[in-house]
Amino acid sequence: MLSFRSMNAKHITPILNVSDISKSFVWFEKWGWRKCWDWGTPPTFGAVGSGECEIFLCQGGQGSRGRGANASTFGPQGDETADKGAWMSVWVDDVEEVHKQCLAAELEVTFPPTDMPWNVREMHVRHPDGHVFRVSERVEDVAPE
Repeated sequence: MLSFRSMNAKHITPILNVSDISKSFVWFEKWGWRKCWDWGTPPTFGAVGSGECEIFLCQGGQGSRGRGANASTFGPQGDETADKGAWMSVWVDDVEEVHKQCLAAELEVTFPPTDMPWNVREMHVRHPDGHVFRVSERVEDVAPE
């Protein structure tokens, strides 16, 4: 059996495969993220950021994408397997405020704010290329719904 020394990762930057980087920059800006940089003429790679977090965007490569026909990602009629894009957790201070901003920006909320049994309040918002963001905040002990 191989044994490796423990790794001390400093940061992880996800890379999302997007169909249109310019439209993705606009989508993230509606969600309150900022465009950090882009690369290429025309751009095919870049990054968006929020606080100290950054996500790379790659037009047409580095991963997969694919939006499912599902309207909900969790719950009784939800399908968490339909989308072929990445799922990511984004931790915030106020899920209700993020939800309100998503609705105002007409972003696709696929799971409304819900108290989950694992002690988080969570909602989901889906990027047009099928990437799903689980927006969560830690809450005290939650009674099962």
